[in-house]
Amino acid sequence: MFATFIIGLFWRRMTAWAGFWGLLSGTVCAFASYILYKAGVVDFGTELNASFWGAGIAFVVDAIVSVVVTLATTPKPDSELRGLVYGLSDASVSDDALAGDAAWYRSPLVLGAGAVVLAAAFYLPFL
Repeated sequence: MFATFIIGLFWRRMTAWAGFWGLLSGTVCAFASYILYKAGVVDFGTELNASFWGAGIAFVVDAIVSVVVTLATTPKPDSELRGLVYGLSDASVSDDALAGDAAWYRSPLVLGAGAVVLAAAFYLPFL
């Protein structure tokens, strides 16, 4: 799933069918590698290693299938992708911040400090 997300986010040519077939093929390959491990055909050592190998195989297969299917299908026009992929920003979307708005809940400094204080408060009881 991560391969489909990353490729779809940064490559505007990727199509919906490529995402579908990439996800499906990656999932099937991960499932097949786990079944082969359980059947004793492939030895990954432990269940954890089998999970890591399955995830890696799924990522690679997903990426390859997504690229191949994308190159074989017709891409969407840029007008339909505006605001959805990297490099095609939508200038018509306005920011919700008002000019001169200095509300405390919009301050990155206050929000960051609050996050650090909360993290420390939740961490300290476990020391």
